[in-house]
Amino acid sequence: MKRQGLLNAPLAKLIAELGHTDTLVIADAGLPIPPGVPRVDLALRPGLPGFLEVFDALSDELCVEGATLASEILEASPELHGQIEARLAALEARDGVTLERTLVAHEEFKRLIPSARAVVRTGECTPFANVVLRSGVPF
Repeated sequence: MKRQGLLNAPLAKLIAELGHTDTLVIADAGLPIPPGVPRVDLALRPGLPGFLEVFDALSDELCVEGATLASEILEASPELHGQIEARLAALEARDGVTLERTLVAHEEFKRLIPSARAVVRTGECTPFANVVLRSGVPF
């Protein structure tokens, strides 16, 4: 058994297989996931697990070079947006990089999902609690 890090085998495998510029979506409970897009469904009940818990667990093991959010988060969930921004800033400090941040309309956000390597569905029920993370490299 692993001593630390991700214990969820499908998530650990997914992160190990990501290459530079591959994308991974962390989604709230309601984001539509198109047929054919791999899904790691962690949702247990409303709020469990939360978006930020999953974001933290994945970003601990992931090299990130960019993040895309739906612009609607600014108005609908400004507190969550601030928490995501703080975490992105922490990743920049940890890795010594500048992350590209992109805001797009929610309809455009949904058009990014089919090209993702996978969607990780959380139990989060906060509006627009979704992010597309673009994989970087550690060198």
